[in-house]
Amino acid sequence: MLIRKLLQNAFLRLEEAGIDTPELDAGILLGHCLCKSRTELYLMADDELSEEKEKLFLSFLNRREQREPLAYVLGFQEFWSLDFLVSPDVLIPRPETELLLEKALKIGSQRIQNPGVILDLCCGSGVIAIILAKELGRKVLAIDLSMAALLVARENAKKHSVSHLVSFLQSDLLSALKAVPCISLVVSNPPYVSKQDITSGLQPEVGRYEPHLALDGGDKGLEIIQRINNELRYRMLPEAELFMEIGTEQGTNVLSIFGKEKKLTKSFTELIIEKDYAGHDRIFHGKLETLQV
Repeated sequence: MLIRKLLQNAFLRLEEAGIDTPELDAGILLGHCLCKSRTELYLMADDELSEEKEKLFLSFLNRREQREPLAYVLGFQEFWSLDFLVSPDVLIPRPETELLLEKALKIGSQRIQNPGVILDLCCGSGVIAIILAKELGRKVLAIDLSMAALLVARENAKKHSVSHLVSFLQSDLLSALKAVPCISLVVSNPPYVSKQDITSGLQPEVGRYEPHLALDGGDKGLEIIQRINNELRYRMLPEAELFMEIGTEQGTNVLSIFGKEKKLTKSFTELIIEKDYAGHDRIFHGKLETLQV
């Protein structure tokens, strides 16, 4: 079949399936099969596709038609202008997490000489840990509950030549670390989707395919965040920084969670909620201070 006709048919199928960007997705899938750019595809529009390549493309198209995320079909996702391996064992990196990293690096680069562990908590595919290691030139500890996710993250660390800087640890949040001050910077994209949204409020690409372990934040999406607050404060050094991605309507609740317990010897101060480019709550930033008893 001619490439032009194949793309036209693919567009119609993806449009019928409810895909938001059917033309773009069809072009990306065919370009991936042929190792060609979209511009090259248009220049080849009247070329005949081989039977082998057509079969491969149609298998990819069928998966996308079933609303499987494009990144899982391709096996990678661009993030920070780099390609990262992804699978259904990890969340697909999103632009909001790039914003999280931008904010964290602005502070982290100013305190690069500070002692203490740099931590990517709930690391998933490892994008946060890898970018921190590359940009700061510092060792980073990446923690996740899922061993399958950690295996993907290890491959990404190898791919981007930072295996010597990033260490991986399987742990239920911070349970594997002693409750002693050792951490100077935490950047985290924890599960923060509510059980209610997981049941009925997610797009098919997310609800059907992305790992619920990495999404499910419990009631109101705040249960894991509450646990992070409880476990983290006793493991952070004085003046340590926390940057955490949160849900679009969670700012007030997150400020309340981290602003409580002022009578404790270790409390979070300078609590800030940063907005994303759409004006929604997206990033929580807090600093740990040691209060005088």
